[in-house]
Amino acid sequence: MGRRFRGESHHKVDSKGRVSIPASFRRVLEACDPNWQQTGDNPELVIVYGDDSRKFLECYTMEAIEEVDAKIAQLPRGSFQRKLLERMFNGQSLPTTVDETGRLVLPAKLRNKIGLEGEAFFIASGDTFQIWKPQTYEEVEMAEVEKRMAELPEGFDPLQFLDGAGGV
Repeated sequence: MGRRFRGESHHKVDSKGRVSIPASFRRVLEACDPNWQQTGDNPELVIVYGDDSRKFLECYTMEAIEEVDAKIAQLPRGSFQRKLLERMFNGQSLPTTVDETGRLVLPAKLRNKIGLEGEAFFIASGDTFQIWKPQTYEEVEMAEVEKRMAELPEGFDPLQFLDGAGGV
C-alpha cells in the first residue's frame, strides 16, 4: 500500500469546475501513480461518484483503484455483487488527471450531483479522499459521526477500536 492522505481543507471552485487539490494530496497521488514522472505526465486518479445515495465524490489513487479492481475481479462473473461493484467503480466513475497547476476539473455532471458551487471541502480517508459540498458534509457526515459518538459509553477512547484490528 502506498502513502495515505491526511487532513482536510476548503478550496474555491471556479465557474469552469476547476478546484485546487491540497498540495499534500497531490504528493500522494504522484507517489501512488506508477506512470507518473516528475518531469512528464501529471498524476492520474479515478473519481467515483456512484448513485444518488452518495453525497460526495471519492477520489482514488491509481494504486487504490487497482486494488479495488483486483478484488472485484475475484467475484464470480455475473454475480449481483460483481455487477453492483462494476457499475459503481467502472460505470459511475471518471478517470482523470491533475492539471499542470495542481487542479482538478470537475465536470458539471459531478458538480451538479453533489450541489457543488463556489467552494469544495476535501477530507482524507486513508487511500482515498472525498470532495463534499461543505454544507452537506456538516449536515450529513458530521451529524452521523456526532450521533454515533453519543451512543458510545462516557469516556470511551476511540483508540480502543484499534485493539484486535491487527494494527497499532
